[in-house]
Amino acid sequence: MPPTQFSSLATLCQHLEATTKKLEKSALLSDFLKNLQPNEISPAVLLLLGKIFSATDERTLKVSWRTLQKLEEQTPKGKTPSLSILDVHQHFSRIAGASGKGSRQRKEELLADLLGRVSANEKTYLVKMIFGEMQHGVAEGVMQQGIAEAIDADLALVRRAALLLGDIAEVARLGLIKGKNALAQVSLQLFRPIQPMLASLAEDFEDVFKEHGEQTALEYKYDGARVQIHCDRSTAQVKIFSRQLSEVTPSLPELVEWAQTKIAADSFIVEGEVVPVNAAGKPLPFQELMRRFRRVHQIAETQKEVPVKLYLFDLLYLDGKSYIDQPYQERWQKLAEICDQSLLADRLVASDKTSAETFLQRAMQSGHEGLMAKDLTSLYQPGARGKKWFKIKPADTLDLVVVAADWGYGRRTGWLSNYHLAVRDEESGEFMVVGKTFKGLTDAEFQWMTESLQRLKTSETNFTVQVRPQIVVEVAYNEIQRSAQYRSQLALRFARIKRIREDKAPEQCDSLARLQQLYEKQFEKKGRGTQKERVAFQ
Repeated sequence: MPPTQFSSLATLCQHLEATTKKLEKSALLSDFLKNLQPNEISPAVLLLLGKIFSATDERTLKVSWRTLQKLEEQTPKGKTPSLSILDVHQHFSRIAGASGKGSRQRKEELLADLLGRVSANEKTYLVKMIFGEMQHGVAEGVMQQGIAEAIDADLALVRRAALLLGDIAEVARLGLIKGKNALAQVSLQLFRPIQPMLASLAEDFEDVFKEHGEQTALEYKYDGARVQIHCDRSTAQVKIFSRQLSEVTPSLPELVEWAQTKIAADSFIVEGEVVPVNAAGKPLPFQELMRRFRRVHQIAETQKEVPVKLYLFDLLYLDGKSYIDQPYQERWQKLAEICDQSLLADRLVASDKTSAETFLQRAMQSGHEGLMAKDLTSLYQPGARGKKWFKIKPADTLDLVVVAADWGYGRRTGWLSNYHLAVRDEESGEFMVVGKTFKGLTDAEFQWMTESLQRLKTSETNFTVQVRPQIVVEVAYNEIQRSAQYRSQLALRFARIKRIREDKAPEQCDSLARLQQLYEKQFEKKGRGTQKERVAFQ
C-alpha cells in the first residue's frame, strides 16, 4: 500500500471547509482515517487539528509569522505534489529538533525546503497547521465522532479513551489498529496525565445544595496552579504535570521531595494546587508562581525567592488501582489516609448555608480566592465541567483568549496593549471575540505581552496584530451586553484583566455557551429581558 500523499490531506481540508454540517465532516474524516497506514494515523490526526505535536510532547517549532511570511515569498509556487504525510511530519520533527548555535538559520533552511516542495494548495494548509488555525470547523469533538464512525464504536467510548489517554491522536491510532475493544481496555496509567475535572460557577450556596442535596464538601479555592503528581517508588520516579498536561517537574523540586517523603504509598497519582507564599506562609499573587514555571536554570535560587505550598485535594490512582470511578468522598478518605496532614486542602463538609458562608469568609480572610463545592458522590470525570463540582467566588470573572492586539498610544506607545478577547465556540472550535481592553496590567506585563504576542503574530494590518490564540487572561467585567459588533453577539462592559493565566491552555478558556448562560441569568435578574431576547441564542 503506497504512502498517503499530503496533497490528499490538503484536499480533505478543502472538503471540510466546504460544508457546515457536522455529520458530513465526521463522515469525511471517517473515510479518510480508514484508508491510512498505521504509522500515518497519529501525524494525520494532529495535522488535521492544526497541531504539529501532541499535548504531552514538549517539542515546538518556534517559527515566527515574520519568518514564515519571508520564506513563503521566497519559495517557488505551484510545485507538483510529491510529499507524503510522513514526509511532512518528519520535516516538522527536524525543524523542532534544530538547536544550539546556528539553529535559527537551520530551521529556516528546513522550512524553506518544505515550502518549496509543495503545491500552492498544500502550502495554504501547511501554513494553517503551523499556526494552529485550520478554519475548517473540525475541533476535537468532531474528530472524536469521525474516529467513532471509522471503528464502528460508540462516541462515549472514544471520548472516555481520549480523556484517559490525553491524546486524541493516540486514541485514533489505537482504535484503528486494534479496534474498539482496545479502547474499552484503556485505563488510567502512571506518567500519562489526564485532563483535570472542571467546575461550574455557582451564584450562591442555594444553587450548590439544590444540586448536591443535604451535604456538600467545601474546599478552599487556592490562587495557584493545578498540578497532577505521578509517583512510582519501585523506579524512584516522580513526574509533575500542569493542567495543560506539560511536565513541570524540574521547576518544582520540593514537590518531588514531598511526594517521596510525605505520601505513604508505593505508587500514586494525586491532584492539588501549588501556591506561592511569603516567609510567613501567606499566599502571594499568582504571577509570582509563574516565575517558578518559566525558570529552567538556577532553580535553587528561584526556589528560595518564591517558596511554595502544596494543597492536595484528590486521589486518582493508588498502588495499581484507578480511583476515578470511585465516589469523591472515598477518594478523599483514602487521600487523607496516605498523606501527611500538612499537604491536605482545607476542607469542610457543610450541611447548611450558614456554616458554608462562614467557611467562605475564612477562606477569603486567609487570602484565597473562594471555595470549591464537591458532590460527595461524584466520580472523577476528566475534562468534564458540570454541576458535580462548583466554584464559589465573590466576583465573577471569565478566562478569555487574546486573539489580536492593537498598538498603544500615549503612555502605552510601543506596546501591544489593547487586547481583543475571545471565548471558544465548543461546537466549531473557533474563538469568538467578546470585547477589548487595555486595563489591568502593569508596565512589566505590557512588555511581556508585547514580546509574547509578537512571537505569535499571524498577520498585521494598520495598528492591529492578529495572533495565534495562545495566551489566556482572567477578565473581570461589570455586565454582559448584546452586540451586533461581534459574531458572538455579546460584549463585555468595562472589561479589565485581573491576571495572565500562563497555567491555562486556550482550549480551557470559557465557552460561548457559558457566556450566553451568564447573559441570560443577569437579564432575568435585572428584569430587563424579553422572552425573545432570552432565547435568541438557541
